[in-house]
Amino acid sequence: MESKALPYYLNGKVALVTGAARGIGRACALALAEAGADIVLGLRDKRTGSSLAAEIEKMGRDVLPVQMDISKMEEIKSAVEEARQHFKHIDILVNNAGVGTQDSVENVKENEFDYILSVNLKGTFFVSQEVGRIMIEQQEGWIVNLSSQAGFIALPTESVYCMTKAGIAHLTKCMALEWAKHNIRVNAVAPTFIKTPGTDKWLGDPEFRQSVIRRIPLGKIGEPMDVARSVVFLASPAAGMITGETLMIDGGWTIQ
Repeated sequence: MESKALPYYLNGKVALVTGAARGIGRACALALAEAGADIVLGLRDKRTGSSLAAEIEKMGRDVLPVQMDISKMEEIKSAVEEARQHFKHIDILVNNAGVGTQDSVENVKENEFDYILSVNLKGTFFVSQEVGRIMIEQQEGWIVNLSSQAGFIALPTESVYCMTKAGIAHLTKCMALEWAKHNIRVNAVAPTFIKTPGTDKWLGDPEFRQSVIRRIPLGKIGEPMDVARSVVFLASPAAGMITGETLMIDGGWTIQ
């Protein structure tokens, strides 16, 4: 961990993070654990979570890896129920899992289109529904969705991904409005290009990397923990009067 002094404490809370195996999801799981929460690791392949689980256990937190491919309804339901049985409550949900592809509008295949929507939109919706029912019973909860800068600007060859991330931002508002009466806050974060295993193939190209940096007023590529710290903030009492918002984590790209 890069920081040992997160100012927002989540002792006694349970956080479920989808797509937790690597990148932003992994950073969110670690940051939430450092802030005091016990962690449910939602994993597309449960076997990939052992090292992360061990790292969280070293912090003194309880951790439960669950099999959770969010494109499969049966895995959503079974994973959330397993988490509920283990911890008895779920206080925080981070809808991090997402996929994308690069293709021009005229060349997008139907199966690619359907899969991206099944994870990014349908998966996020139904994970939120399952966990939201628990939060409604508790009359308390905090949900943070992963939108993207791509939901607010057009990126060539990423029309389907951009569309789903724009949808996440609006879904966040809809859920926030409906569930406010249950003391459930729903917000989103919208990162720019972040250095993760998923972006290495692009950011590893020096010319592309520099073209991105030139668009970011702060002049640097983001790190997963830049996103994770904002997620911890939105899931904490410090954000107690914030709901339905999407926080841009883009170094200033979209203010231009």
